[in-house]
Amino acid sequence: MHADTILLARTIELLTDSDTDPGPHDRTLHGVAVTAGRITAVGPAELLAPLRGPATAVHEFPDAAILPGLTDTHAHPVWGAISTGSGTDLSGAVTLDEVLARLADSAAGRPVGDWITGFDLDVNVFDGEPHGAFLAEHLPGRPVSLLTRDAHALVVSPRAVELSGLTGRESFTDASSVVVDGAGRPTGYVLELQAMDLVFAHYPEVPLDTAAAHVRAQLERFARSGLTGLHALDFGEPSEEVFRHLEERGELPLRVRCSPLVPADSTPDVWQRIAGLQGLGGRRWHVDGVKFMLDGTADNGTAWFEHPDVHGENREPLWRDTDAYRAAVRFFTERGIPTATHAIGDRAVRFALDVFEETGRAPRAPHRIEHLESVPDDLLPRFARLDVVAGLQPVHATRQTRADGTDNWSRRIGPERAARGWRTRDLLDHGAVVALGSDWPIGPGDPRVGLADCQLRRPVEEPDAAPVQPGQAVTAREAYRAMTAAAAYAAGTDGELGRIAPGFIADLTVLAANPLDLDPGAQAVNPVLATVVGGAVQLHHDLGAAAPTPVTAPKDQP
Repeated sequence: MHADTILLARTIELLTDSDTDPGPHDRTLHGVAVTAGRITAVGPAELLAPLRGPATAVHEFPDAAILPGLTDTHAHPVWGAISTGSGTDLSGAVTLDEVLARLADSAAGRPVGDWITGFDLDVNVFDGEPHGAFLAEHLPGRPVSLLTRDAHALVVSPRAVELSGLTGRESFTDASSVVVDGAGRPTGYVLELQAMDLVFAHYPEVPLDTAAAHVRAQLERFARSGLTGLHALDFGEPSEEVFRHLEERGELPLRVRCSPLVPADSTPDVWQRIAGLQGLGGRRWHVDGVKFMLDGTADNGTAWFEHPDVHGENREPLWRDTDAYRAAVRFFTERGIPTATHAIGDRAVRFALDVFEETGRAPRAPHRIEHLESVPDDLLPRFARLDVVAGLQPVHATRQTRADGTDNWSRRIGPERAARGWRTRDLLDHGAVVALGSDWPIGPGDPRVGLADCQLRRPVEEPDAAPVQPGQAVTAREAYRAMTAAAAYAAGTDGELGRIAPGFIADLTVLAANPLDLDPGAQAVNPVLATVVGGAVQLHHDLGAAAPTPVTAPKDQP
């Protein structure tokens, strides 16, 4: 039987778990044969010759490497694309004057009543607690809403406070709050999701065609950077509408696995509704698994640590009723639905592991803990023992903290806990499965940049920057496995994806050079020649790595 497609390259990089088994590396071309979307043969070109028929499409990449398709295990493609497509980019603005200059450009020529939104606001631009008063002085009468870098807070103008009806007397079922001054008036600093939703409800609606165009453009950028898959850890409006709209007009350029958010302190009727979403999908997107946010972020004081931070904060969970979290995890696990839990503080990580030990894993896929930004020594071996996947985003360490500890995250939690940050190396050494993601749009969406960062423990484009916890660096093989085999294991698809072997789905990434032969700096600009999704080949005219800006928009929005 002839193959539908044959891809030939210098190297087929198997990315096994052995540093001594790099796969074919001689000067003979090697190939992958694909039929009906699955790999049917792998080997030297001459051995695949009998599979080549008159209708076989042959793609030859003489000096390139074919890898299992790269998957970003933590991203937010829909709301991220809409937010970045319609808001003001504040990344890299390190003073209030720079923030105001960008907002002024966005406001120029627009009616005073138009909302001005922004993303990636660095809270370090404030001398003290963030506030919105400065916006009234420089953009009088305008509703302005700025998402902070960690996307767990908003800084809004007095006009936005007024339009949103914020009083500071609101009550929430999670750890949200509307911060007030000494006189009880809202300062314009709005913390966590339920409070932020009161502002989002007044944003102007983005038309479906516009939203879909933003998402399509971003998915194409992901594919051009080498991704064949994404784990979208959210599924809020308008995700379903956008995906269906796009698939009515063509194929998505990569696979998207969506895990809806289970709101903090939600009730069993909500859980049942979310369970009913499982299996919903189209040709290249589907709903699978659920997402919990057990705590918030250390930067704004809402993470859950064993001991408070220097401000007496970072000491409580978002799920105020932790027994409800335990019951919710059990509810989904008993129905065979895998879970992913956002847990940043050491207490949150410990509690999640305790719950997973009680419930056991779902049959199809392991539980996951996402972020785990500070982990004490005694928790490291529990990941492997309990078969819990560690979902890490090392770009948060390399791009949001500093080696000298002068960043907000490090100052708040102190040097002892900061030294336990993003323990990629230690988790691997303790036998854990580590899956890497970007948390796009918080981190750079180009996987080549993130993979280089986690080997260097600094921004790849900043060779003079001191590495953050350099002892946590990983090898190139370990990094790339964390976005291939480990990503498949995390999703329970390791029998079909994440490997180049007969019978596996033909999701592949073709790079101009084998990244395992390159130093990290060269990996970050290693051209992507093609991606293959289910046997469908997309040829790319790579422009090098995307500009690796630090962060860009809302984090862990539902």
